Amino acid sequence: MKILHVIPSVSPVRGGTSRAVLDMVRALRDSGIDAEIATTNDDGNDLLDVPLGTLTRYDGIPTYFFPRFSPPLNALREFAFSGAFTTWLFRHIAKYDSIHVHAIFSYTSTVTMAISRLRGVPYLVTPHGMLCQWSLDRGGRKKQIYLKSIERANLDRAGAIHLTCEQERDDVMALNLKAETFVLPLGLTEIPAKIPDAANLLRQNLNCPADEPIILFLARLHYKKGLDYLIPALGKLRERRFTFVLAGSGTPEYEAEIQSLLRTAGIEDRTRMVGFIEGTQKDLLLQGADLFALTSHSENFGIAVLEALVVGTPVLLTPGVGLSTVVRDRELGYIAELDIEAITEALARYLTEPHRVQQMGVYARKFSIENYNWDRIAADLIRVYQTIVDRQPLPSILGTAKVN
Repeated sequence: MKILHVIPSVSPVRGGTSRAVLDMVRALRDSGIDAEIATTNDDGNDLLDVPLGTLTRYDGIPTYFFPRFSPPLNALREFAFSGAFTTWLFRHIAKYDSIHVHAIFSYTSTVTMAISRLRGVPYLVTPHGMLCQWSLDRGGRKKQIYLKSIERANLDRAGAIHLTCEQERDDVMALNLKAETFVLPLGLTEIPAKIPDAANLLRQNLNCPADEPIILFLARLHYKKGLDYLIPALGKLRERRFTFVLAGSGTPEYEAEIQSLLRTAGIEDRTRMVGFIEGTQKDLLLQGADLFALTSHSENFGIAVLEALVVGTPVLLTPGVGLSTVVRDRELGYIAELDIEAITEALARYLTEPHRVQQMGVYARKFSIENYNWDRIAADLIRVYQTIVDRQPLPSILGTAKVN
């Protein structure tokens, strides 16, 4: 079976969605599926230095890159228009058994669904949270018009819509789309190698005491992430000992807002803003921190949350994070309402019960390794592909397509 995955960008600066798609395709290829990626050379405000219009290897995955239209206006860059991609897809789409479209409300995704419909090629859509109510509300009237006039017809004709948690499915079901839906989580292709004495190494790097509690935020710096709740909550606990690490990058304007929030909360001197990180530095932060905090308004899944859990770092989440239900039910960390006082209370509990936190970490690692393994997830996804290619209904595979 030959499957083409289409996504506007695979750049690391685009966060967990790009990582998830690369990992998904890798797992599918390891399972015997001839899977490829078609995307643009988007790299946020910049462009990736990659060959264009020809099959190349990106992070070990067969990938076609096409030039992104890059005008000075940010909104147009974000739309990821690519005329070369359109021409290529129209010429080559028939050689694929099915198309897997990732993310919506972008040119590459929209035109892929339209061409698939025109050429009669079945397709699957993973919206990656873009159909969640919070995301739709933030888009204002423009996104509602786009959905009604263009994207709804594309979604209605999809072979299926892949959602990553029950919370995301609830939001999508409210839209009354005609396509069938199924829930299948994302995963991790490999467990990072254990860094000996990570806790001490991290504290040495941060120049703080060996027994200093470290709270980690690791994600894009974006207002969706709820830092305007987390930072004031930490400020209410500034008489306690802790170091707060902010790992991620955002627009210069939003990073300036974060600096202002830190000053107002009185924790600027105990915060380390380390910028965008990856590789060994990222592994050290995740393994050496005591708590991973993500107080988002909305996250359809939360790959960074899974990255923390799989190395045994408990998490503090808000209900808008897709994995929050599993974390709450399995006691893998703390869940607090998106409210400064509630987050403050959860942080205070974490700071006063280190032994329980350690136990949470041990179980978090075991549970996440067992349940978010890409080999298992890929097997279910292949069953979905086959069902779509055969143009059959999905009920036979729905029972396996979720983590209990």
